[in-house]
Amino acid sequence: MGHLRPALAAVLCLAISACVGAPKRQPVRVAPPPATRPAPPAPIVVTPPPPANAVAAGVTSASFPPITLDNATRALTAFRATCPALLRRSDVSGLTQTADWRAACDAAATADPASFFAQNFAAIRVGDGAAKATGYFEPEIAGSRTQSPDYPVPVYARPGDIVTGPIQVCPDDPTTGPCQTKQRRGRYDETGAFVPYWDRGQIEDGALAGKGLEIAWAADPIDLFFLEVQGSGRLRLPDGSVMRIGYAGQNGHDYTGIGSLMKSRNLLGPGQTSMQGIVAYLRAHPDEGRAIMRENRSYVFFKELTGPGPLGALNVAVVGGISIAADPAFVPLGAPFWMDVDRPEADGLWIAQDTGGAIKGANRIDTFWGAGDEAKRIAGGMLARGTAVVLVPLSAAARLLTNAPARP
Repeated sequence: MGHLRPALAAVLCLAISACVGAPKRQPVRVAPPPATRPAPPAPIVVTPPPPANAVAAGVTSASFPPITLDNATRALTAFRATCPALLRRSDVSGLTQTADWRAACDAAATADPASFFAQNFAAIRVGDGAAKATGYFEPEIAGSRTQSPDYPVPVYARPGDIVTGPIQVCPDDPTTGPCQTKQRRGRYDETGAFVPYWDRGQIEDGALAGKGLEIAWAADPIDLFFLEVQGSGRLRLPDGSVMRIGYAGQNGHDYTGIGSLMKSRNLLGPGQTSMQGIVAYLRAHPDEGRAIMRENRSYVFFKELTGPGPLGALNVAVVGGISIAADPAFVPLGAPFWMDVDRPEADGLWIAQDTGGAIKGANRIDTFWGAGDEAKRIAGGMLARGTAVVLVPLSAAARLLTNAPARP
């Protein structure tokens, strides 16, 4: 080593780390990763349940609305037809009792339309009185009493195995609240378990085929889908005659409005959110349209109507321009209902004679417009907002408004 040049010796010493005086290499200390805390669980936001009925939503007095003579005359005729059902039906809204209607129904038989409503009713506001109104009509579609290649779509009667029982219903977002057991329509499966009834897709795939439930056959599935939405309609048969069909029940699944789905997915442009715009899209995109319609899992069953019709929930014929569908938990079926909305054709006095799967909540109304192209045009484009009051018999108002402050 003594003969090596000092620089080379130094290099060797570093290489073998064995020369006297060479510094010892210190161990490298690696700092441990900082302790990570588990993310706190997402808070459970419990949405309070909506009011169960009109009384729970809050009732206050309101000024009696102006009613034209023509409007009052047509409404009185519809009210008279409704009275027999009113006098035997329980009111789940909490607003009236059956006996409250006796005086008004007795007076209706010979009343002067100009004064009848003001003399026998008081106006009340349910909740904040904010109204939303859509429209429906009696559609006419091509159909047949027998199946053929031209009429391949079954129109089903209500199946006998639909029963009501307890089903656990869970929210789509579990953070919004717990599952709840509710009474829903369903069926007993082969094991004896109570399960939800077949949904739209399963029924379209043949869940009810061959059970003798077909009362007619439609030519077009889109036409039948929208006849379901309306709840009743006419089948124009091959010989030119008409078969009228009406609502006979529903499969228990919640109604989903496909127009809202399509709008949220930007499938409909400005001005295309009417029924006419929706139908145009479904026809232009048949495969996608069929899948979209299946997202409405609700399915409606029908019965043939041989008397006057179409019939509403009170088994009374509904009248275009005067009958409405309402939620019976918030409007007593048979009650007069007055609106002032941003669609003038929907302004005025109506009679609640029907219900609908999508018509839920206070002051949520579906206006009926009759049959024909004009009815289809008005109903298909109807979306009105404004204010509303319910007219209740004077005895009911006296009971409801005791110590209740009136809103201006």
